Amino acid sequence: MVDMTREIERKYEATEDGGLPDLTGVAEVAGVTDQGVVTLDATYYDTPDLRLAADGITLRRRTGGDEGWHLKLPVGPDTRDEIRAPLSDTLPAKLAGLVRSRTRGAALVPLVHLLSERHVKHLVDADGVPLAELSADRVTARRLAPEPGEPVRWAEAEVELAEGGDPALLDTLEPHLADAGLRRSAAPSKLARALAETDPDRRGEKAGKQKESAGPAKAPKERREKGIKPKKATAGDVVLGYLRRQVTAIVTLDPAVRLETPDSVHRMRVATRRMRSAFRSYRGVLDRTVTDPIGAELKWLAAELGVDRDREVLTARLDERLREVPVELRLGPVAARLRVWSHARRGGSRERLLGVLDGDRYLALLDALDALLADPPLRPAAARPWAEAIPKAVLGDYERLAGRIEAALATPAGPDRDVTLHEGRKDAKRARYAAEVARPVLGKPAKAFAELMAEVQELLGDHQDSVVAREALRELAVEAHGAGESVFTFGLLYGREEARAAARERELPGLWAETSRKKHRAALEA
Repeated sequence: MVDMTREIERKYEATEDGGLPDLTGVAEVAGVTDQGVVTLDATYYDTPDLRLAADGITLRRRTGGDEGWHLKLPVGPDTRDEIRAPLSDTLPAKLAGLVRSRTRGAALVPLVHLLSERHVKHLVDADGVPLAELSADRVTARRLAPEPGEPVRWAEAEVELAEGGDPALLDTLEPHLADAGLRRSAAPSKLARALAETDPDRRGEKAGKQKESAGPAKAPKERREKGIKPKKATAGDVVLGYLRRQVTAIVTLDPAVRLETPDSVHRMRVATRRMRSAFRSYRGVLDRTVTDPIGAELKWLAAELGVDRDREVLTARLDERLREVPVELRLGPVAARLRVWSHARRGGSRERLLGVLDGDRYLALLDALDALLADPPLRPAAARPWAEAIPKAVLGDYERLAGRIEAALATPAGPDRDVTLHEGRKDAKRARYAAEVARPVLGKPAKAFAELMAEVQELLGDHQDSVVAREALRELAVEAHGAGESVFTFGLLYGREEARAAARERELPGLWAETSRKKHRAALEA
């Protein structure tokens, strides 16, 4: 069993006396209650090559105070999600799973031991409700691996918002803390500071001076984002920068998917699609003999992530359409029939998805992605200036889409047109993603072009969703008829979906006329 909370806090370097200022009367702070002193004894774990620390993740086993296993995942500035599990001698399996996308097969070993004497005060409002916790820590840290080291000591302070607290309070308190001699810590966590100060190569240097050079504060080399300078960037720089962002998204979203964070499955699936699309669009930059097998594995992962999502989206669409039908026109157990139909078609399960994420095939894919970035299979065109290859690839995907749209508009309404429009939707998505790759160097023109492609994709996507919905409604009607139920409402919904698809087809020529104006293409070539 695990528990997750969102932690919003700021750390400060404190003076040796470790004193805390009285913040009574600041903003809505009506009083300060002294909670006494507690001793916190924590051992931090990581792989020998610091894979967790490289991504700003901390994993510890703590006794004293809020004892147990704590995993902290960075969310944003001053914000981390903390997942807690009861104290045990071994790492709980749930927490091990949450870091598996980083650790892969590497062992987690005791890395640093921290002993903190913490003086805690609660900042409360006029009703005595806690607003934040202010604490002063005297920390003793000792590195455990690769070899035991000498202890280092420092004093620091923290301000952590109470659950549901307003982050603006941290900004309000900051100048008052500064007046008391507290300064924002350069290290993002105690572990980061301990690693910097106990590093044999930097022993004796201040952690604050090591913020930029300390290894644990950086992402792994093969996934590290590099700033792109448009004037000097090559085609390879641009494409690899985009791929790095997608690999980072997949790895970062892994624990979110395991924790069932809303929209995380969809976002991870989109990252896999963006990578596959980039492989195809920029095949002149990357060797397809290397990227095609990886693309096939990304397609497999996307399929596994979408096992139940497509059904859920379709069910939500049919539910929404049913709610639009007046009650007097809902004949028979339509809603119940829809629920039974949807449940019977569940293709996956929570256990199946976790099995995929824990499986050798998925972990091998992550290794392959890191290897791709570490030693990219660049073709000669990758070394050329981006302007010679990137716009050409985007326009190539656009021309592909243009041909598909023209073919669809020339095809009579019916199944053949539906198929062509569906292929056009995929082409629009590919052109959109190709333009996204170009944004760091092309800027606003690429952004505007991607937005136009998104409009085409949305229209064609809604059309395809209507096609799929009609197939489902026909199937539902057949089942209802076989059970002796009225099929009137299913027929009504079918007709409405048919009308919606026809309306989208009528909108397409106007949208395409705007999308295909020469100025949009010219902007990419400028």
